[in-house]
Amino acid sequence: MTDAHGQEKKHTAESFAAELRRRIKEGAKGYEAGAKLPTLRAFATEEAGVARGVAEKAIDRLRAEGLIESRRGSGSYVRASRIPRTSPGRLAATQWGRGLSIQAYDSMDPPKAVDVTVGDVVPPAQVAQALGVQPGEMVLSRHRRYVRERRSVQLATAYLPTDLTRGTRIEHTDTGPGGTYARLAEQGFAPTRFLERVISRAPTPEEINGVDGREGLGLRREGSLVFEITRHAYAGDRCVEVSLMVLDAEMYELLYAFPAGEEDKPAGV
Repeated sequence: MTDAHGQEKKHTAESFAAELRRRIKEGAKGYEAGAKLPTLRAFATEEAGVARGVAEKAIDRLRAEGLIESRRGSGSYVRASRIPRTSPGRLAATQWGRGLSIQAYDSMDPPKAVDVTVGDVVPPAQVAQALGVQPGEMVLSRHRRYVRERRSVQLATAYLPTDLTRGTRIEHTDTGPGGTYARLAEQGFAPTRFLERVISRAPTPEEINGVDGREGLGLRREGSLVFEITRHAYAGDRCVEVSLMVLDAEMYELLYAFPAGEEDKPAGV
């Protein structure tokens, strides 16, 4: 980089971050999604006017913006495209009613569910209240961890009343075509509406590192955030499922598509 007189002009962290941002957004060679970036030493050696400290600050800035991710012991990489999560289409009866998973609505290559564990548990108080069960009463719990390219991106636990799950495939790790909602429909409790609450927050240590033998998200960067999504599924007036999800906010984008109809304030808000 030179000035108007042909003399080398030194980069600031801001100007070098802007240059790297441009290369990433244009998909320049070596800066495509998933590409490994040069080391700080290489930047300082190969880039005119870039000191190591400047390169480090620029990388930190782009990491905070979500354009770059660091992998422990491996280096810095251009972050792959975010995982779309499209509502309300993913929850439509035309999706699970055709035997498709709601994850498949979002992407041709959705995250994969692993470490599925199913069993009876005493749910959190707010879940018990939503499901209409007595304090201390057991419900069915379905816990999943979702991975993309070997990286954990989401933790999800669904809770359902046992009177709707006993003797059904909902009690199995594989719930069959259409998943839980298709099985509820077979019991006469097809979901007719949903309510989702989304907040952004810092992850808990258990969500990062795992608990009770379950793996966590393993978030790599200090200051990482997650999306916490609470979904209530209703069949008529009855809440038939409460699903608690924690998503790596760096890996997801939340998309909403809906008609411009009359105002409809959801129940419970």
